Amino acid sequence: MTAAEPVVRRLRAAGCVFAEDEARLLLDTAGTPAELEELVGRRVTGEPLEHLLGWAGFCGLRIAVGPGVFVPRRRTELVVRLAAPRVRPGDVVVDLCCGSGAVAAAVAAAVPGVEVHAADLDPAAVAVARRNLGSGAVHQGDLFDALPGALRGRVAVLTANAPYVPTAAIGLMPPEARDHEPRTALDGGADGVDLHRRIAAGAPPWLAPGGVLLVETSERQASATAAAMTAAGLRAGVVRDDDLDATVAVGTLGT
Repeated sequence: MTAAEPVVRRLRAAGCVFAEDEARLLLDTAGTPAELEELVGRRVTGEPLEHLLGWAGFCGLRIAVGPGVFVPRRRTELVVRLAAPRVRPGDVVVDLCCGSGAVAAAVAAAVPGVEVHAADLDPAAVAVARRNLGSGAVHQGDLFDALPGALRGRVAVLTANAPYVPTAAIGLMPPEARDHEPRTALDGGADGVDLHRRIAAGAPPWLAPGGVLLVETSERQASATAAAMTAAGLRAGVVRDDDLDATVAVGTLGT
């Protein structure tokens, strides 16, 4: 019997779908049998794997994460795929509600030379994002209030993976999300689109001519997110990727 087999059995019994992969990662992370026992015990009680490892895979990068910080999802890679072709070296990219800073880090890796900024209200998220991006690139505060005024009118791409889970649906989320990630990173208000409306309304003065706002949303909520962009004077559209199960609303500032 290999060292992984008992770990796999415990993880599978706890409902971990990718038990073999998780066991390998936990074995690689643990320095001693006691550390492994602690990590496995925390995982089977529902703590996110990424919090135990200290990192999450995203767009081919290892993004630092930590307890109480939103874990980047693979579906959010669609935001990066849409953002990267729209910027060149020297352009400004801003990621609101940045969490760990995964989107900003991935865009910076894809387009060397872009000027990236990220912002979040949560101090824990800001601390982790600064590990991923550098302290000068991450700002703490409520949406646009966090940004340096010098960025106004200069942003080529503004991204946001703002919370979009309707308040009443948070209790239906998997325990590893609802119990271990901050509610502020999940709760999007009554219909899940409250933050999207605020971001769309505030975006135009910050965008450069032809600048683009990219907001992750859901297939069900996409029309409401796009409507908020239209109301703000942006040309709105929606991009869907079934392979990633991802939906992004796209708003462009007219030139």
